[in-house]
Amino acid sequence: MNGSLSEAPSPLRELGGDRLRAHAAEALTRARRRSTALTDAVDDEDLVRQHSKLMSPLVWDLAHIGSQEELWLVRDVGGREPLRPDIDDLYDAFRHPRADRPSLPLLGPSEARAYVAQVRDKALDVLAREPMEGRRLTEAAFAFGMITQHEQQHDETMLATHQLRQGEAVLHAPPAPSRRAGALPAEVFVPAGPFVMGTSVEPWALDNERPAHEVHVDAFHLDTTPVTNGAYLEFLESGGYDERRWWSEAGWEYRTAHDITAPRFWYRESGGWWRIRFGVREPVPADEPVVHVSFYEAQAYAAWAGKRLPTEAEWEKAARFDPATGQSRRYPWGNEEPTAEHANLGQRHLGPAAVGAYPAGASALGVHQLIGDVWEWTSTDFHGYPGFAAFPYREYSEVFFGPEYKVLRGGSFGTDPSAIRGTFRNWDYPIRRQIFSGFRCARDAQVRG
Repeated sequence: MNGSLSEAPSPLRELGGDRLRAHAAEALTRARRRSTALTDAVDDEDLVRQHSKLMSPLVWDLAHIGSQEELWLVRDVGGREPLRPDIDDLYDAFRHPRADRPSLPLLGPSEARAYVAQVRDKALDVLAREPMEGRRLTEAAFAFGMITQHEQQHDETMLATHQLRQGEAVLHAPPAPSRRAGALPAEVFVPAGPFVMGTSVEPWALDNERPAHEVHVDAFHLDTTPVTNGAYLEFLESGGYDERRWWSEAGWEYRTAHDITAPRFWYRESGGWWRIRFGVREPVPADEPVVHVSFYEAQAYAAWAGKRLPTEAEWEKAARFDPATGQSRRYPWGNEEPTAEHANLGQRHLGPAAVGAYPAGASALGVHQLIGDVWEWTSTDFHGYPGFAAFPYREYSEVFFGPEYKVLRGGSFGTDPSAIRGTFRNWDYPIRRQIFSGFRCARDAQVRG
């Protein structure tokens, strides 16, 4: 690796002993508060109902969170006796597709709540007693970080289920901030050259983020902000959904087979465009990033705009590389953990913020809102980095490698800070629209438009 290039160290590595245990306990507790709020927001009938075949009943997600915590923290790290080995199969995500889960003999709401509470008590006891060293699984409390991230990821999934449910609004949050930055350029130039992609030093990074490796990226231009509803509306109203030339073969087949004519949850009424957001009907705001679009829709918009989607490497270089130091930062703004000034994360708000709302979160190259607001589609298929090694189990990442999945980056308003960083990789089928997905565009530096 080039000696002038490096990745920033992680402050978590400096924690030890009681400070590390306290940090892990706080992360677990914050995740559980959110899981509780998402499941307590609805009645038991809503908890057991399947609101979409794309999603599990909320009560399945809740008990699955507890099952994974029991498997890894109570049984593996703690070496304790199993609490409920009889339900291992029910909550194995690989054994039962989401569409089939309502027909399983699942734990009921009260039983699921009691189970996850019992597991948490034992997991915290393990955290207090077991050494946080000597095994890769426990080094720097990795297993506790992994389970925290797993719970927060399911919390975001449950939030997406709330978006799909019918009925009155049950979730509430203050509105996201309006634009704070001054006039922003439409694009940022990212110079050619190598940078360090991925990480070998972030203790809670997951296997697909590892190892750090040097990647050369050709010069390109990247949108300063995610594509907004207003910009996307121009594509829509120009007939973009009806013009075959903007769409890939697979994208056009998907669009026509499912009669896709606008982002999910949009509808036209009284000459304007409206959306449904967690049970609230409201006009589509022009200055927010577009959300609930598939990879194919993002790809078609980019073609219409004379651009393309960025590669994953391009996205990460724009987000992490500091040309003044040659260092890849932990986050676009630097190495400190996200705050409310940096990014729209943690379900603090129930939607994306206006573009330009987080000037403190801009990258060294001047790109805004790379973390939070909306997951951003890239053009890259999901795969392992050179030197990838599955840990602690193949089913987290490796079984998904291949051309069926596209990489998304950056997190959304529904992503917790513990489950996002400059190296974090998400992936999904290119048809997915119920997730909080948006995008920004790129173009080669030599292309003039």
